[in-house]
Amino acid sequence: MSASVAVYRNIYTEDRFKQTYGSDDDTGGSLRLRQKLAERCRCSRRSCLHLLRERVPISSWLPRYRLKKWILGDTVAGLTVGILHIPQGMAFALLTSVAPIFGLYTSFFPVVLYMFFGTGRHVSTGTFAVVSLMTGSVVEQLVPTPLEMNSSSSEAADFEAQRIGVASAVALLSGIIMLCMFGLQLGFLSTYLSEPIVKAFTSAAAFHVTVSQLQSILGLRLPRHTGTFSLFKTLASVMENLPHTNIAELLISLVCLAVLVPVKEINMRYRHRLRTPIPVEILTVIIATGVAYAFSLDSTYSIEIVGHIPAGFPKPRMPAFHTFPDIAGDTIAITFVGYAVSVSLAMIYADKHGYSIHPNQELLAHGISNTVSSFFTCFPSSATLATTNILESAGGYTQLSGLFTSLVVLVVLLLIGPLFYFLPKAVLACINVTSLRQMFLQFQDLPELWRISKIDFMVWLVTWLSVVVLNVDLGLAIGVIFSMMTVICRTQRAGCSVLGRASNTEIYRPLENHNKCYEVPGVKILTYNGPIYYGNRSFFREEMSRLLGLTPEKIRSREKARKALEKREREATVNTVERGIANTSFSSENEFFKSETSESDVQVVLIDCSSVIFVDVAGARLFTQMCTECQKVGVHVYLANCNESVLKILTSSGLMNYMNPQHIFVTVHDAVMYIQQQKEKPPENTTTVWV
Repeated sequence: MSASVAVYRNIYTEDRFKQTYGSDDDTGGSLRLRQKLAERCRCSRRSCLHLLRERVPISSWLPRYRLKKWILGDTVAGLTVGILHIPQGMAFALLTSVAPIFGLYTSFFPVVLYMFFGTGRHVSTGTFAVVSLMTGSVVEQLVPTPLEMNSSSSEAADFEAQRIGVASAVALLSGIIMLCMFGLQLGFLSTYLSEPIVKAFTSAAAFHVTVSQLQSILGLRLPRHTGTFSLFKTLASVMENLPHTNIAELLISLVCLAVLVPVKEINMRYRHRLRTPIPVEILTVIIATGVAYAFSLDSTYSIEIVGHIPAGFPKPRMPAFHTFPDIAGDTIAITFVGYAVSVSLAMIYADKHGYSIHPNQELLAHGISNTVSSFFTCFPSSATLATTNILESAGGYTQLSGLFTSLVVLVVLLLIGPLFYFLPKAVLACINVTSLRQMFLQFQDLPELWRISKIDFMVWLVTWLSVVVLNVDLGLAIGVIFSMMTVICRTQRAGCSVLGRASNTEIYRPLENHNKCYEVPGVKILTYNGPIYYGNRSFFREEMSRLLGLTPEKIRSREKARKALEKREREATVNTVERGIANTSFSSENEFFKSETSESDVQVVLIDCSSVIFVDVAGARLFTQMCTECQKVGVHVYLANCNESVLKILTSSGLMNYMNPQHIFVTVHDAVMYIQQQKEKPPENTTTVWV
């Protein structure tokens, strides 16, 4: 069943529409700005409470906490994640090149602080493999590992203090950068790390993590390589030292992998049936520690163990401030990675559960977490993929789950920590590798990504190759630059189309995709699907000239013919005046349509600006040039669907000195009706549209 709609209204130019429906108050913008500034500067009890709820979200959601409905889910999810934090915290400390106890500290303080300041209800913060790996590269550069060192000597204690001092300095500087970004309201910068970049980056970083753990899995004592091509350097070093593999540590690693991988697969496949996932990591740690202690594997087979883990709360310690100039560049990359991953995870689960995330508040939350934690010997933290997924699947509802997570880690810190003395480091390396399962599985998304967007596929591929071949931070920078270049190229090569009208409608569509639409006789309607700025003005000019057929030779010949015609008209006018008769046939608005131009020639160019989101000064000047060139060949230029900012720039640049202000219309159809009326000279300025 079809329906028809008849619309009767006047033809509207932009000026006429603004006079009829526009605002008469020109000072409204400045008044609103003053009102906003006055409201921001006003100090009252209400505004203070609003600021408190905005900057400390726990004061907003905790009073509305549904105890009976949410407490069980938050408790179970928090305890489950807390148990997982213990082995992962110690394991990721190895990636950071610091003692395992500092991983436990990093699994405690940021969790508590994020509970107060974060807006993500299902976000689990703490140690993250990629951030730990990047921090470890900085630590290795400034405090490289000596091949021979007595672990029981004061030299070893000083060495560990230097390392955690550098790692804490990275955390402090990262927190300061985030707080500065929060002050400048730069939360939007996370959007420059698009989903293909983040996924490719984390997937490629997983290879770096895996390769870096090979020496611990094989029981080799090798220096850690940093900088460009570090992955290949590490692989070459491992292959070269394969004959020196510690068979006992290799067997331990194989047994751990044989247990961890299948159980993690079960947890993933049956996560909807299991109330809580099987805590295979902590069980593996407990069993491996017991076996190593019972059989004295460290002394009998020279297995490398974790060693002394001090019990108790860490004492505040100042980070290594003097390293700030050396770590500044790497810390910026670490900050962007940690923040991008954290905000991406928060938004994914916020969309799933129907609440909102505030990127700038997330900057404040993670900035405070890293800044405060750095004074308690913690390295940089962020949201983590695995524990966030487990927190949500285990039934967590709010940030209160972080309280139960931190309680589990606190019990280990105060009481249980020293019992992990005999834990083999190979077990932690296996936990590191198996925790990257989700990152490796991201390869499964590539066929769909290729089908949806080949440009995004190329962004993914370039980022992945750059990170794997070069380095984590350099590869990320290349990925971001390449992604931005694709955006620039797409705006530079935006499509320019000729529009045709669907019969008996006011609908206009590109002719290449709608062969039943027809061109309005004598009118060339063009649309450009992108901004017009200094980067693409040459392409825009070429496309317009091609579609209009305005070559320099044609412009010169048409201009010469027009001048000759005007000369004949002037001579005819003089002869007529001499005979006492005034001829004004070419003085009206309709002068062009009464000329000797052929009906098949383009008489009017109508530019649909609905897809032109902005125009800069160079683009505005290009419009002026086009107007003058079209006037030389006797072609009028009309505009339609200009947004406010585009129209303002065009007007301010002086375009109205070269074209009639009454040739700017609200819609394409208004312009077409006006042009046709000028040809036919209708008595009234109205139109009927049938759809």
